[in-house]
Amino acid sequence: MAIFSKKLGIDLGTVNTLVFLPGKGIVLNEPSVVAVSEQENKILAVGNDAKAMIGKTPDSIIAYRPLRDGVIADYRVTEAMLRYFINKALGRFNIWKPDVLVSVPAGITSTERRAVIEAAIRAGAQNAYVVKEPILAAIGAGIPIHEPAGHMIVDIGGGTTDVAVISLGGIVASTSVKCGGDRLDATIADYIKKTFNLAVGEKTSEEIKVKVCSAVPVEEELSMTIKGRDFITGLPRTAEVKTNEIVKAVMRDLRDMVKAIKDVLQETPPELAADIIDRGIIMTGGTSQLRNFPELVLRRTGVKAILAKDPLFCVVRGTGIALEHLDTYKKTVISKR
Repeated sequence: MAIFSKKLGIDLGTVNTLVFLPGKGIVLNEPSVVAVSEQENKILAVGNDAKAMIGKTPDSIIAYRPLRDGVIADYRVTEAMLRYFINKALGRFNIWKPDVLVSVPAGITSTERRAVIEAAIRAGAQNAYVVKEPILAAIGAGIPIHEPAGHMIVDIGGGTTDVAVISLGGIVASTSVKCGGDRLDATIADYIKKTFNLAVGEKTSEEIKVKVCSAVPVEEELSMTIKGRDFITGLPRTAEVKTNEIVKAVMRDLRDMVKAIKDVLQETPPELAADIIDRGIIMTGGTSQLRNFPELVLRRTGVKAILAKDPLFCVVRGTGIALEHLDTYKKTVISKR
């Protein structure tokens, strides 16, 4: 029962939050969305229930994400969301305050880091630890990070792209750009607006990304019928989109992500660069599942890229492993009361 498991690993993402209980595995995977009623300033729903409300709420209710680009944008709401996730993961009858380990982007500032720690403590954690996402992603992808060998990990989530070269348990070179799946969604919605005079919501643009988008042009195109509101007549209308036109639309965003990889490769010491050429670049995070992404990375950098197993779960699995072996990972874990 919950008496012994007083540890929780949380992958606090811009789009999804995942919770890991040592011994149980991933116990929760819900959208990082909160619905707030404006009048009483009350939180109505969190997670799946709140996501269903996005773009469909009356004026008095707002459904939104309290995290922007991987960092806390709305402190109070983030705290409430964390409390909801912690309580849901531990169960109603839990009386212990858990130790919580939270993942943060590699480029996080000390102020942003403190905000995460404070939010976790106020949400009911006994102690809160933060670890940089690339390290957790590497641990979760099964990379032996303590070896004196270079490993490159690219973690592409909803809000950020984190790139890091890891050797001997620490980050040698890294960068974090505020460009991820969210940016792709926005670009796709923009493209549809310009090309088809059609307004589509967040959900639809995300669906287009998942169903038809690719990182490189393809010979056999996929197509999808989209429904939205016509800008000129104001009436609902449908249109059809194909893979390659969407590829053209998102090219610039993908270039930003690849540029982050190139920048880190240029900072990498030659010995470690040699290791990376041998081993390839490991890709994790939800957005790395975009069709043919590894192919794009190979074309632009000349280094082979490999998609990790279950890329979406690497970071949260890493939090679980780091919690079970806190002593081993002491140097990469930043702990704060």
